[in-house]
Amino acid sequence: MEEKRAAVQMRNISKSFGPVKANDKVWLDIYRGEILALLGENGSGKTTLMNMLSGIYFPDEGQIFVDGREVVIRSPKDAFDQGIGMIHQHFKLVDVFSAAENIVLGLHEKGRLDMNAVAEKVKSICDAYGFEVDPWQKVYSMSVSQKQTVEIVKVLYRGADILILDEPTAVLTPQETDKLFAVLRNMRADGKAVVIITHKMHEVEDLSDRVAVLRQGRFVGDMLTKETDAQEMTNMMVGHAVKLNLERPEPVDPKPRIEVKDLTVRSVDGILKLDGVTFTARSGEILGVAGISGSGQKELLEAIAGLQVVEKGSVSYVEDDGSRTGLLGLAPLAIAAKGVSLSFVPEDRLGMGLVGSMDLTDNMMLRSYRRGASPFLDRRFPLHRAEWVVQELSVNTPGVSTQVRKLSGGNVQKVLVGREIASAPTVLLTAYAVRGLDIGASYTIYDMINLQKEKGVAVIYVGEDLDVLLELSDRILVLCGGKVSGIVDGRSTSKREVGMLMTRLGGGKTA
Repeated sequence: MEEKRAAVQMRNISKSFGPVKANDKVWLDIYRGEILALLGENGSGKTTLMNMLSGIYFPDEGQIFVDGREVVIRSPKDAFDQGIGMIHQHFKLVDVFSAAENIVLGLHEKGRLDMNAVAEKVKSICDAYGFEVDPWQKVYSMSVSQKQTVEIVKVLYRGADILILDEPTAVLTPQETDKLFAVLRNMRADGKAVVIITHKMHEVEDLSDRVAVLRQGRFVGDMLTKETDAQEMTNMMVGHAVKLNLERPEPVDPKPRIEVKDLTVRSVDGILKLDGVTFTARSGEILGVAGISGSGQKELLEAIAGLQVVEKGSVSYVEDDGSRTGLLGLAPLAIAAKGVSLSFVPEDRLGMGLVGSMDLTDNMMLRSYRRGASPFLDRRFPLHRAEWVVQELSVNTPGVSTQVRKLSGGNVQKVLVGREIASAPTVLLTAYAVRGLDIGASYTIYDMINLQKEKGVAVIYVGEDLDVLLELSDRILVLCGGKVSGIVDGRSTSKREVGMLMTRLGGGKTA
């Protein structure tokens, strides 16, 4: 039998960033006609390794072979010349450009650039793979999932046959994930090599043919997916046995805490994002929010947090004695001035959540600089909080003086979630709190959220993983097209029922 030849061979690849050794003499083979899942904890070097293959970084040492030939990849253009393209976790798009303009950005087309021809080619790629992209739509007006689609089409437009996808389903609903997986399987059938970096074990088992595991920058092994399971893969990633049990304590003395009535929100271009949304979030309870991407989850949390202009409706904070404080129209500072302790983990972690050019301590200070009566900033409190977050959530960083933008995506998420939870809220709003986190860190966050619940915090948890929502939530609010299509009991509902409500095929029952 003829031995299968690797499309890409990475040999003794090492990369350091100052004192941090991101990759240490890594060997990795990638084959055409195969989907390879690259696994590892946050900061284990997965994205760094793929960034070297895609020309973002240059290795300190080691060799890369494509189809048996040694190649030198110093830029993304060099990578595309070898048929290698990467779809990144943080999108590399120019907001003020259209989809088509982003897709051809940096390409030298023959003759005069014909944007109509570019748009036609974009449409043909979309038709072939089942994507939906308006070539003329500006990036700044797109949802997160639309931006990701543009990134994928951009790589396909350049003719890549070795594709790397970093956390591709982090922003997708189950339906969108199924569609993407069908596309990736078609690419595999066409002989393309596909590498997927993901932390979702059920996706690894469903999609991949082979898994390769990195731990602390080193390659620790690979195996056929059909010959392993989630527990074994997790143990390999972490280096010891990990308990994968999600607790759901019963709510203790739940009381109304946030009352939302008839909430209606339009986007700046007049599109209806929320249409008459009404519900109550209770203290000591986790209210999960499910919905297809763009169903109004983002606008809902931002409206409660005072970050979204509301057309009509009301948002009230309810005290234990039943007295109410209206929050609508109040900015976050004004909400805090009313004595309401509200924490918000936004979807856009390096846009709305954290400042990438600031270190961990200064990002903690963004939440604490108003403490005390002194006109001078107190750096000791945010320093201790940063050290607590690093220790409690195992943030992989050289120290608290490291700029946030130099951390891996998962570690950035840990810093953001840790900061918001550490501020001792009475209401915690989270949008995709575990997006980009490895399975061990995800369970740490779930435990922290449950601890907040046990302390009497009202938690509103927007999640994309329906399996987790069903295990974690006491009740689940389902949004469809900006409307509430149902509120169901998390303990008695099913994934199928929630999925049907997401497309408004179910009833409208309320729990």
